[in-house]
Amino acid sequence: MTKRIAFQGELGAYSHQACHETYPDMEAMPCRTFEDAIEAVRSGVAELAMLPVENSTFGRVADIHHLLPESGLHIIAEAFVRVHINLLALPGTPLNQIESAMSHPMLLGQCRAYLEAQGITRVTGADTAGSAKQVAGAGNPAMAALASELAGEIYGLDVVARHIEDEGNNTTRFLVMSRDPDYTPRGTRNMMTTFVFQVRNIPAALYKAMGGFATNGVNMTKLESYMVGGSFTATQFYSDIEGHPDDPSVKLALEELEYFTSEITMLGVYPADPGRH
Repeated sequence: MTKRIAFQGELGAYSHQACHETYPDMEAMPCRTFEDAIEAVRSGVAELAMLPVENSTFGRVADIHHLLPESGLHIIAEAFVRVHINLLALPGTPLNQIESAMSHPMLLGQCRAYLEAQGITRVTGADTAGSAKQVAGAGNPAMAALASELAGEIYGLDVVARHIEDEGNNTTRFLVMSRDPDYTPRGTRNMMTTFVFQVRNIPAALYKAMGGFATNGVNMTKLESYMVGGSFTATQFYSDIEGHPDDPSVKLALEELEYFTSEITMLGVYPADPGRH
């Protein structure tokens, strides 16, 4: 039986592309929301979920950091996916016939310079692949979509212009979630550890909590804060560090962190994606 990997969005979305590139032998399962993708794994309908967490141009993906600690799932891998944006239109449509392009607001913003140069009006759509599906169904050659080449293949659209994004290194980082954690070192690649924590209510608690990573030479690649429970005083921190919890330096740093925190939740240990370096 083919195993499934769940993602949020329509077939042809960049999350679908991430599934296709990272797990080509698994069946990609589209879900309406991030919560639905998480629930598909929790309930056993899917083995894995592919969730975007941040983009090199637009920063973190809203809601994901709130969902991960409560999901009950574990990070087992990360995937860096190059986001190439393409102008898709009905078969045979020339560029000079296109008057408007539909896509998610994030993609419209990433192609602003190209669209303005071509005199193409931006039209907001719900998402990228959904816009491609809508353009294919509408049958209007003056309306195009901004999406992946995969979306063009799925919905029968031509690539009129390829890789039109303004930023040449636009990349999205995805996390692969599973019901079961996997803390075993894998291969020769460096390991990453991700966790969330809340500091104790004492002066300079965060500064002191971070001290253990500095003194033990552990590189922290991400530290982000966000409110929990709608309170301005209850702050949770999300962190990625290089290394495995069993590494002596990481073990010491986490022990020191524990002293200054009221709660630590380990989200996953996984190999660093080659795209990280």
